[in-house]
Amino acid sequence: MTAKTLRHLFLTTALLLTLSYVTNAQLTQTIRGTVTDQLLQKSLDGVTVIITDLNRTTTTAADGSFKFTNVPVGLHHLHVTHIGYKDGTIENITLNSGKEYVVSISLDVDPKAQEEVIVKAKSKRNRPLNEMSLVSARAFTVEETQKYAAAVNDPLRMATSFPGVIGADDGRNDIVIRGNSPTGLLWRMEGMDIPNPNHFSNPASSGGGISILSAQLLSNSDFITGAFAADYGNALSGVFDIHLRQGNNEKREYTAQAGVLGLNLAAEGPFSKNYKGSYLVNYRYSTLSILDKVGVNVGDGTTNFQDLSYNIFLPTKKAGDFTIFGFGGLSNQGYDGEKDSSKWEDDYDRVRSTFTSNTGFTGIKHNIALSRSTRLTSGVGYSIVGAKYNENYAEKPDSVVNTYNDNYTTKKLSVTTTLNHKINYQQTLRAGIIANFYNFDYYQRSRENPTKPVTEKINTADKTQTIQGFAEWQYKPLNNVTIDAGLHYLQLLYNDSKSIEPRAAIKWDVTKTNTIGFAYGRHSQMQALGVYFAETTDNTGKVYHPNKELGFTKANHYVFSYSHLFSRNLRFKTEFYYQQLLDVPVSTSDTNTLSTLNLMGDYTTDPMVNNGKGKNYGVEISLEKYMSNYFYFLASGSLFQSKYTASDGIERNTRFNSNYAANFTGGKDFVSGNGRRTFGVNIKVIYTGGFRDTPIDVEKSQAYGYTYYIDKEAYSLQNPAYFRTDLRLSMKWNRTRHTNTLSLDLQNLTNRQNFYGQYFDPTKGTVQTAYQTGLIPVLNYKVEW
Repeated sequence: MTAKTLRHLFLTTALLLTLSYVTNAQLTQTIRGTVTDQLLQKSLDGVTVIITDLNRTTTTAADGSFKFTNVPVGLHHLHVTHIGYKDGTIENITLNSGKEYVVSISLDVDPKAQEEVIVKAKSKRNRPLNEMSLVSARAFTVEETQKYAAAVNDPLRMATSFPGVIGADDGRNDIVIRGNSPTGLLWRMEGMDIPNPNHFSNPASSGGGISILSAQLLSNSDFITGAFAADYGNALSGVFDIHLRQGNNEKREYTAQAGVLGLNLAAEGPFSKNYKGSYLVNYRYSTLSILDKVGVNVGDGTTNFQDLSYNIFLPTKKAGDFTIFGFGGLSNQGYDGEKDSSKWEDDYDRVRSTFTSNTGFTGIKHNIALSRSTRLTSGVGYSIVGAKYNENYAEKPDSVVNTYNDNYTTKKLSVTTTLNHKINYQQTLRAGIIANFYNFDYYQRSRENPTKPVTEKINTADKTQTIQGFAEWQYKPLNNVTIDAGLHYLQLLYNDSKSIEPRAAIKWDVTKTNTIGFAYGRHSQMQALGVYFAETTDNTGKVYHPNKELGFTKANHYVFSYSHLFSRNLRFKTEFYYQQLLDVPVSTSDTNTLSTLNLMGDYTTDPMVNNGKGKNYGVEISLEKYMSNYFYFLASGSLFQSKYTASDGIERNTRFNSNYAANFTGGKDFVSGNGRRTFGVNIKVIYTGGFRDTPIDVEKSQAYGYTYYIDKEAYSLQNPAYFRTDLRLSMKWNRTRHTNTLSLDLQNLTNRQNFYGQYFDPTKGTVQTAYQTGLIPVLNYKVEW
């Protein structure tokens, strides 16, 4: 990115901002929604709903609905009260003229309501939507994914602002949670486990280049970093529990976006005037060659992607509610290398490759009340994930050899059912079953190093199943004390691996401003499916699968939490955690340092056994000012250790042990013209320790012609510290029937060259350093009507 190109971008942005419509007449819009019981999701009638900043009041109808019309555009707050329930609040509603604001509010039962105990409302912002998640969990809003600097509507990139979370690679959105490998993350949508919802995702990874999920469909969702509730399984490090919003069931609305990341179109509305059902659909097409044209180097070759996501809500009068939802993403990259051998400057010029990554998921969810105190939610989902990579290497100008080829296809049918039962005002019970049926076809040919021949490492077409069951009980003996206890069960039928996992947590609101919590959870995760089918030969030349009997990786999570509310809008929080990792797959060789705790993805084909271990422990602190007076910030820091022990019995740093991380995310909106115009400035600053690397033996690398690592010194080197500043500038102007938003996200504003890693280049005969991405501008224009 040149200074001239950057200057042109700023001038273009400034010019478009000056063309905004200028008038001071007051614009209005509608706020409406529904109020339900948090556990049973049944409608609540007679609930009092107040727009506190306007002192306007209404009550919900028999179906739990409420509606305010002619509300001035701008920032508003809702307060909700109902007998027998704790008060609810919806803060910082940004009302635009282009779209109605439709919200669903869930109220938590007040266990001491019958005793007429008066409890003053206190801040509940970022409280998890899953009421069983008591510690290491927070809700995040759609506004955060849109507002945070350089988040570009991506939940993973947004999460790097939270304590204990570090981005693994600027070019991708994988995240490291509390020193754990990114592969330990679970994705869930509308109560169902889903495949990795990211473009350019590698097999067994949890991230990719950019999210498939559209911010147009997202509703408030949960992010969990440890000691998960019993309904989450097959994960070690964290959970993204994604919820989708329903389309507007009274009015058709549209959104169109255009920017360097592509074109984005969304539509929503009712099926008919007399039916409460709705649809919501979003389509995006992008080619990153647009960035090349504005002077941003995003890599050689071509990169394209497109995606479709949807949520269709179909309520009935007696048979419950049905929801059809899903997403699909197509992405591909191609690189032709340098065909003119006289221009070969480094080894990468000789490489020619193609990469395709496609993901699709669709689900049907059914929600029905079996009684006044019992609700059953069931779902069926089907997904297809495919990834292909082919690499050729020009050894000589007239000699091109195939060095790597893989083709992975995984099809999964998921069936889930969850029963929520309210025993009384103090006790609730949740239980459920999750069954997954896998069909897969995996193939891989590769070589260990450039001196070895290309051999077949995986070649299988098979099927298997996993079964999960859970039960959890919540008890509120006092209005300020909540206790959770539960069990999770996981079984892989392929090799009959089993795990019974107890979970427990307690949260105590000691005073109106101080809360403490403690949680314990045993967790396990199956290995990436392709690992089980790695091929090798015995002494007789017979092919067999050495990893067929690998068991689960397991972990014990311990968390202690304390939070203090300085004021309604300012909260301090700290968490101490310890994670004991057990039965970790490591190499069968007692001189090898391989451990799956250091992997970013892909299918490892080395023979392994469950003899490894590890540990992560640390402290996280955060000070968060919630949005008020159009200003917010989140300052967080963490100190931690991440260690592992492989087959050689030596404890080492993991690849992700950066030891410390500090983040500051904040922003301010400047509003004028009776809410017609809003200029936003948002900034994010990240400073973390560097990840770990293994030293390169330069002499042996020169002798062998490829990168030769000193394995016995694995991850003994720490990379230089990582520092990055992101900036987001936005201008929103409301007109009579539509809202326009122009934004410019600048990732790595100072164009700092952050260290990525080192490798030996045989063409140059020296060790080279690779750096992460520099300044990347993302210009976007959005219209809502």
